[in-house]
Amino acid sequence: MIAYFKKILFLLPITSITLLCSCKQETKEEGSKAYFGGEIINPNSKFVYLCKDNEVIDTIELDAKNRFLKTYETLEPGMYTFKHEPEYQQIYFEKNDSLMIRLNTNEFDNSLTFCGRGDEKNNFLIELFLKNEEDKNASFDLYDKDFKTFSKATDKNYNACKSFYLRRQTEVGWDEDFDLYAKAMLDMHYFAKKEMYPFVHERRTNEKICKFLPNNYYDFRKKIDFNNEKLTSFSPFVRYLTSMLNNVTCKDNDEKSLENNIKKLHVADSLFTNVKIKNSILNNIAFMYLLEDQNMMNNKAFLDKYFKLSTDKDKQKEIKKIEESIQHLSPNKLLPTIDLVDANGKLVSINNLFTKNTVVFFWTSEAKSHLELAHQRATELKLKYPNWDFLAINIDDSDKQWQNLLTKYNFKNTTELHATNFQDIKDKWVITKIHRVMLINVGGTIKNGFVSLFDAIFENYLK
Repeated sequence: MIAYFKKILFLLPITSITLLCSCKQETKEEGSKAYFGGEIINPNSKFVYLCKDNEVIDTIELDAKNRFLKTYETLEPGMYTFKHEPEYQQIYFEKNDSLMIRLNTNEFDNSLTFCGRGDEKNNFLIELFLKNEEDKNASFDLYDKDFKTFSKATDKNYNACKSFYLRRQTEVGWDEDFDLYAKAMLDMHYFAKKEMYPFVHERRTNEKICKFLPNNYYDFRKKIDFNNEKLTSFSPFVRYLTSMLNNVTCKDNDEKSLENNIKKLHVADSLFTNVKIKNSILNNIAFMYLLEDQNMMNNKAFLDKYFKLSTDKDKQKEIKKIEESIQHLSPNKLLPTIDLVDANGKLVSINNLFTKNTVVFFWTSEAKSHLELAHQRATELKLKYPNWDFLAINIDDSDKQWQNLLTKYNFKNTTELHATNFQDIKDKWVITKIHRVMLINVGGTIKNGFVSLFDAIFENYLK
């Protein structure tokens, strides 16, 4: 599963939100019935989807008051996902749980609360999730720092979250099955940062940091059960594995190279004995590689190896579809048309946008550090390379929220537009990473559709 980046990054305490649903703790009954219901404020559609291991197992329709309630005569205990497009969040069910959710789609994760039997465990998960997201947002420039500074800040945050985890574990008294996920959410965020540091640091600073790492730096890997099928689709685990595989070739550290990514496929093939997990990781490697290397011959060689190792026929079709979409973003092709509006709400024709060579970058209110640093970087580069224009495209769902941020920041030296349909820009421009940048020639043809504003060599593209 590819981790989805459009998540709310600001933390509000669960206790500060007043629930409108009944939160009465029912007495435990015999049997294995489970109840799932709640209320969606400002719904995006009439449906909520309950999923298990990335497969939809139930489609639930909202009533006239945007509420729902579903009874399951038997529901296997474990981790599930509920989706209200385009957002999702995870939910843990035990035998006889009766869980009600309440959320506002304008602040999906931030507003989400659980009540009813089983609520304490799930409220813990969303609180820890938000702590991790807040840390992820605050740590954006931490990877540029020296090892001592990075290590000190990372350990401090982990210890604070661990104290929170231990306190809630004592208060709630959850069992070992749930603790597998609680501990994974705590540890995998920390481990992922440690895996990311070497290759992100080099990419941004051109400094090879691997040789300065202590000998025991990767000892945490010994604690990980890479073949625990229960964690296959658990997003903190998937994110960690993605970071780890990006880091396995630290000495080579060319994330985009064909050889490096084929090596990742082989590492995944040898490391994971569980077929389900292996296929999931192979799919992830293929998806990320196709967004980096746009050499047609390389793509064929890579996909030949991927198809040989993967046994997931459905995902193979998806990967092939992504490859086809990416071909529309090859150099010298016209940038596909999407709907964009300016600050006055007027539809902007992309045919009239590119009167100069243009750097197109993306931002969202959900990643505050990135939006500030990206605009700061764009301003610096505009002064240094006045022959280039800088187009900033906001991908938030809310036009009003975008307008408020434009007023707050009063951005200079950039043209600010809003994408009115995220799914459209995701499909046509393959926007899956907020750090993605496109370089567009005069007239709207593509110079390079897959670069990063924060690459150490980015300025070479502008010369």
